[in-house]
Amino acid sequence: MNILLINHYAGSPQHGMEYRPYYLAREWVQSGHQVHILASSESHVRTNTPILNNQEHLDETIDGIQYTWFKTPTYKGNSIGRLKNMAVFVLRLFHKSRSIANKFKPDIVIASSTYPMDIWPARRIAKLTNAKLIFEVHDLWPLSPMELGEMSKWHPFIMLVQQAEDYAYRHADIVVSMLPKVRGYMESRGMASHKLHIIPNGISPAEWQSHKLTELETSFSTLLSNFKNQGISIVGYAGTHGVSNALDTMLDTANLFQDEKVLFVLVGQGSKKKELQQRAAHEKIKNIIFLDPVKKSQIPKLLQYFDIAYIGWRKQSLYRFGIAPNKLMDYMMAERVVLHSVQAGNDPVTEAACGLTVPPENPQKIAQGIRHLLGLSTTERITMGQRGRKYILKNHTYPVLAKNFLKIMQDV
Repeated sequence: MNILLINHYAGSPQHGMEYRPYYLAREWVQSGHQVHILASSESHVRTNTPILNNQEHLDETIDGIQYTWFKTPTYKGNSIGRLKNMAVFVLRLFHKSRSIANKFKPDIVIASSTYPMDIWPARRIAKLTNAKLIFEVHDLWPLSPMELGEMSKWHPFIMLVQQAEDYAYRHADIVVSMLPKVRGYMESRGMASHKLHIIPNGISPAEWQSHKLTELETSFSTLLSNFKNQGISIVGYAGTHGVSNALDTMLDTANLFQDEKVLFVLVGQGSKKKELQQRAAHEKIKNIIFLDPVKKSQIPKLLQYFDIAYIGWRKQSLYRFGIAPNKLMDYMMAERVVLHSVQAGNDPVTEAACGLTVPPENPQKIAQGIRHLLGLSTTERITMGQRGRKYILKNHTYPVLAKNFLKIMQDV
């Protein structure tokens, strides 16, 4: 099959996030199919930006996957610049849809850009080649900006997104969702029940093989080793420092352990990091440290220093549709005991029995969870960690997920 995957934020190992399109496409290519990814040149989640110079687009092949990067304006954060960036990408695809269709002649077109407006050029390309159309849902838009960003349903942008979402549910041949509890909502927006398939997020097992891993920088490993040698337990978080990660609650919790041998370590970057650092300094929270992000290949080594791997969420009704965080899968693959602070439609930590789940944005309950987990025997914590890894290997590896996705495409 010729598979055309449209994902505004698609990345690769050399460009950085978003990785899901790359991992799925790599598996499909290895199965003998051709895959072409259309992506924006500019993305707030990528580490390295494709260099287009004055070209309108750039063709590139990465691990057998054909990429086309379309030039779009730069932007920062959730500003008006991001909306302009989206608009330029969608309009470029629509304008180039006939040449894209003639060049690649896809059998399957997948619209998968987080926001749903890419469904319009995707359907046009599919109609030009008589291809089947798949709408892949990462997050529910416009519900995400409405419930997380408190935008009005009458905002012109929200109304546009709602039109695109409803259009996608009506016209796509198949709907694939990463979130597991969406059927009722999607059917209420016009999706026929037979269209829905759940393909969650995943990991690449090959990247967890010992020869693929790299050591932490000496400064990091020495620092964390010194704390461990002093008998200090480490509660760690590795990931984005953003609003949705509820890291203020982690600082509140650290305040409750000022006189105990527990250290809170936050690794990563994001829009909230500077504010969190300033707050910790102002409140003199001495048992918390902030570290720079580490390379993806170093994450497994980093996580081995964590006695408890922490992930928290805001108390938000949007999560009733389910969650699919990549960092949680990293924690579980690293066989770390997980403390999960969430209220959601699904809970992989409870399903895998690899840690403890407590209510969100509740420092006292989080502190109780930490004390409970640190009070377990070494054998109990090792067993918990092993259960987490087994759960991921059974349910969330890209070779399996890509095979399931491929079967859906072949059936349709």
